[in-house]
Amino acid sequence: MSLDPDLQPAAEAPEAPPPAPPRLLLVDDEPGLRTAVQTYLEDEGFDVTTAVDGEDGWTKAQELLPDVVLSDVMMPRLDGYGLLKRLRADERLGGTPVIFLTAKGMTADRIEGFHAGVDDYIPKPFDPDELVARVRNVVRRQERLLAEAARYADADIGQMAKQITEIRSLLQGGGTKKAAGPVRHDFTPREASVLQLVAEGMMNKEIARRLETSIRNVEKYVSRLFTKTGTASRTELVRYALEHGLVE
Repeated sequence: MSLDPDLQPAAEAPEAPPPAPPRLLLVDDEPGLRTAVQTYLEDEGFDVTTAVDGEDGWTKAQELLPDVVLSDVMMPRLDGYGLLKRLRADERLGGTPVIFLTAKGMTADRIEGFHAGVDDYIPKPFDPDELVARVRNVVRRQERLLAEAARYADADIGQMAKQITEIRSLLQGGGTKKAAGPVRHDFTPREASVLQLVAEGMMNKEIARRLETSIRNVEKYVSRLFTKTGTASRTELVRYALEHGLVE
């Protein structure tokens, strides 16, 4: 005899999958140190990929998109500073935290690293527990920054969507005077892509996900678009773009 469906025990909600471990890229030309650090970090729950020098690290960083890069400074082919410069110039990797692992202990060298944009600086030899603590601290800091940026990016999505809808309605109904023809702007391909997505009602977090870049980079592109179009808000930017045929 089957039970009354109303009396059936409620199905347990499926457990949420555990969060993925932080992805680390370890770049060092010393095989012994590279193996030892990788083993220790993996034992502590990190997902570690290794690279033998800066060039190898740059290639793997583009494939992996790591959460943190740990890099030696003195390496053949491409040193830590060269790797850091490439990372900071890349749209997808520019905000990736970088920790230098180096035998250099001079204050001038540490200052050079911080000026170049490194997030932390651990001189060799280092205590493994201290290394783990610093890596975790950098990961947590990055998570807080991304969460805060996402919160602000989503804060006015409903209002922005409403405003953009109103602008499109005005143009479609002839309520807003259109320019005689499209105007020319020296937009980069990425700026043009961001402009199109802004006009479609996307907020920064959605644009960042669509273009596989950081929210910080999207904010930078939107700011450049304000400057190039002489506008001061997203609504003005969309209105200007629609009036001048800059978006579809």
